[in-house]
Amino acid sequence: MVDEVASAERVHAEATAALEARRTVRNDAAEEASRWSARVEALQMALDAARARAGAERLAGVDGVLGTLLELIEIDDGWAPAVEAALGESLTAVVVDDPSAGRRALDALRSSETSGAVIALGVEPSSPTAPTAGDLVRPHARSSRPGVDALLDRLIGSAVRIDDVGDAVDAALSQPEAVVVTGEGDRFGLSGWRVGSAGSGATAAALEDAVERSESATAALDEVTAAVVALDSELVAARTHEQELTRKLDANDSRFTAAAEGLAQTQREQREVQAETETLERSIVESQTNIERENNRINELEALLPALESDEQAEFEAAKARGQLRAELEARASALSTRRKDLEVRNAGLQERQQLLERRLEETEKRLASDADARVAAEGQRVQIEMAIGAIDRLVELVAARRGVVETLHMELVEQRRRQSDEVRGLTNELDQLRRSRSDKEQSLEVSRERSRQAELAEAEAKLRLETAIDALRRDLDIEPGIAEAAEMPELPDGATPAGRVRELERELRLLGPINPLALEEFNELETRHKFLEEQLEDVRTTRRDLARVITAVDAEIQNVFTSAFADVSENFTLLFSLLFPGGVGKLKLTTPDDMLNTGIEIEAKPSGKNVKKLSLLSGGERSLTALAYLFSVFRSRPSPFYVMDEVEAALDDVNLHRFLGLIQEFRKDAQLIVVSHQKRTMEAGDCLLGVTMQPGGSSKVVTERITSATTA
Repeated sequence: MVDEVASAERVHAEATAALEARRTVRNDAAEEASRWSARVEALQMALDAARARAGAERLAGVDGVLGTLLELIEIDDGWAPAVEAALGESLTAVVVDDPSAGRRALDALRSSETSGAVIALGVEPSSPTAPTAGDLVRPHARSSRPGVDALLDRLIGSAVRIDDVGDAVDAALSQPEAVVVTGEGDRFGLSGWRVGSAGSGATAAALEDAVERSESATAALDEVTAAVVALDSELVAARTHEQELTRKLDANDSRFTAAAEGLAQTQREQREVQAETETLERSIVESQTNIERENNRINELEALLPALESDEQAEFEAAKARGQLRAELEARASALSTRRKDLEVRNAGLQERQQLLERRLEETEKRLASDADARVAAEGQRVQIEMAIGAIDRLVELVAARRGVVETLHMELVEQRRRQSDEVRGLTNELDQLRRSRSDKEQSLEVSRERSRQAELAEAEAKLRLETAIDALRRDLDIEPGIAEAAEMPELPDGATPAGRVRELERELRLLGPINPLALEEFNELETRHKFLEEQLEDVRTTRRDLARVITAVDAEIQNVFTSAFADVSENFTLLFSLLFPGGVGKLKLTTPDDMLNTGIEIEAKPSGKNVKKLSLLSGGERSLTALAYLFSVFRSRPSPFYVMDEVEAALDDVNLHRFLGLIQEFRKDAQLIVVSHQKRTMEAGDCLLGVTMQPGGSSKVVTERITSATTA
């Protein structure tokens, strides 16, 4: 049992270690799946942003559009920054089949007012010349689309990769028409020198690769999760098995303890039975002795009886006493016999109990013997465990000694790493200083170039002004520059300089503006137009005042007519509602009585027995009947020659239908009513029935039946 428990504990420990290892693997797989999922989302967002910048969504329905260049190419690992830097803005442009498709794409972008870039396939420019230094970028980008490889030849055929920035700058200076990039995405060419990558590395191939890696990582995560679940189940089973063995061992110990206690109790009972048996045996011996003594006494008395019979009279008292004594002796003999039987029965019971106790003692001794074997096995197991503990202690000492060595090596490695980190930090600082120095020098170079450009521009401007002045002298004054230079300078006002006088005169000329010989005619036309517009404006103002008066009169008339109609309809609605709902109260109410032009009408309906006013709280039939009351109140207030109603009584029961037919009978005297209905009673109340039926041939037929003629017939 102890071996089984130790084996179960070992299995449990192994299962726990395996589960922890699998959980570590699962966490790593979860992190990997999460990382690739984030990568997929980032690439998808980058591609969507690139498509939006290029206007690809607006061009989705244009014929010949293949997609953005970013989606059509595949880039080797490690070359994404270099290829993106070499392609530049072309990376996010939309690729089309041919120039005609490009024209359609441009028209679509203009019509949608969307910015974007388009590259057309099929254009065959001259092949660019690549620098001799560095690695060509073109072999590391490709596409499965026909014609895209030729486009890549055209775009990055002259691009090379040089990882050293200084060498890249030298190559760009030696061949300005070439494009030089670095592995980090720096770009040097005619369009400018840029440091740092401008792309995100998002291509369709990268997205597909990320999706595949994400799916594989997810599958690995599912597999590891299933393994973790299986190991967890095994761990639970091992723990359950260990607990069961522990319970069995505890139960065995409990049985052993109970057997030991039972043995002690049996021994105590055996000793008590032996003591009671000895007491009973002594009582039996004493009883037998008393019986023998009494028998001897009886024999003696019987021997004296013949001698005493001769003198009966004299010995009457003695005989009487003897009879009493005999009776007593018989009674005592009977009691002793009964007690003897009881003692025999009790002795037999004690013997049976003694046999039972002997059997239990034998069983207990057998159990003790088996427990002794188990104890011997447990003692051997304990010796093995003590030996294993000793071996573990020695192993702990060995591990402690090795741990000191490992910690010493670890400290040395940490110190070495710290020194290397300091060296790297120093190199980084030196590199940063060099980069700052290079940036300062580039800025100073850029400032010098800017100054040079400004000087060139100033020189060109001066030459242009000189040529303009010479042309003006020859055109306006008809003199040569030499004659103008030899002429005397005009007199200047006091305190004025020649340049200032020139600027003042130029300003006055600009204020005067150019001479317009048609100014008088334009003035007369504008004056005539002004008078015409004033007359039209006055006419419009007069018309506006007239319209305002008309609108005021119409509004007043509308208010009067609406007020009168509302009063009549409200009165008739109250009467008709009380007619359709006996005992009920209904009325019409204006929402804004102060503004008759914009007011609304609320219907308050309170049938008999209900304390509600809102139409939404009434039943369907009640709402229909209320609507009919309002409809007929309008009919009564403003009569019409005829009325058309379509299934207005569909939701009414028999009682309300009878009331509705009463209204029909009242209104049919003054007007003609056309009612569309499925109710039989409504049909019976009509003067003429019109129906449409379908003939067997598929054509419809109108059936007319007059109720009065049918009744007469």
